[in-house]
Amino acid sequence: MNDDAPRPPDPTPQGVELNPLPWSAPWRWLGLGLRDFLRAPFIGLFYGLAFMVMGWMLMKVYEAAPAYLLALAAGFLLVGPALCLGLYRVSQKLERGEAPDFGDSLLAFEARIGPLALFGLVLLVLEMLWGRASLVVFAVSFDGMPDFKGSLLALLDPDNLNFIVAYLAVGAVFAGLIYAVSVITMPMLLDRPVDAVTAALTSLRLVLTQPGVMLLWGALITVLVVAAMLPWFAGLVVVGPVLGHASWHAYRAAVRP
Repeated sequence: MNDDAPRPPDPTPQGVELNPLPWSAPWRWLGLGLRDFLRAPFIGLFYGLAFMVMGWMLMKVYEAAPAYLLALAAGFLLVGPALCLGLYRVSQKLERGEAPDFGDSLLAFEARIGPLALFGLVLLVLEMLWGRASLVVFAVSFDGMPDFKGSLLALLDPDNLNFIVAYLAVGAVFAGLIYAVSVITMPMLLDRPVDAVTAALTSLRLVLTQPGVMLLWGALITVLVVAAMLPWFAGLVVVGPVLGHASWHAYRAAVRP
């Protein structure tokens, strides 16, 4: 056997090399995301409208369970990668100099349906656990469950300091965990023949080794999505697809080819 022959890449997370990221990287990803959106606006608007309608559905389904709604609304920021596969495909096509296709974006999951479905299930379970933990915090803090407006007022009332601290602590733990294991996982699964565990551990390693830049990226996503959700989710029509495209570029910048 020729020892000088090139060896296949190591499929373990340690075998996936990461690039050092400058502090300016998140802003560049947003610019590239906007560029991709403008290059395929009709596909992007379709996904943006889907995000907006999903927000309305969450409001309707969980209006009687505000603890779940608050957790799921925050989790909306973090399950986005699973909902943006079509946008990742569009950015992948544009990067290759190919014309994006709407039908191809809708069926992007087919090539890696097993790992993608497995990781999507993990995200769903974490979201449900987050919602359940939030419900427990409400249950031990109040006599009965307040309505949605009452829940928001409770979060803003200084007299409920113990509740606010507990609720935000629970949210921070789950938000940090989901973000860390998912920030580049879905685009990596779409782009590379790796399993869900390898992709998730690579994402976690990226966040742990370059926390400053990745915290900045998470903060930008949070601010933009919260602002987009305030006008009854209407801002997601544009913000959603732009962030989806930008997340693809975040993955491409972070993981060495």
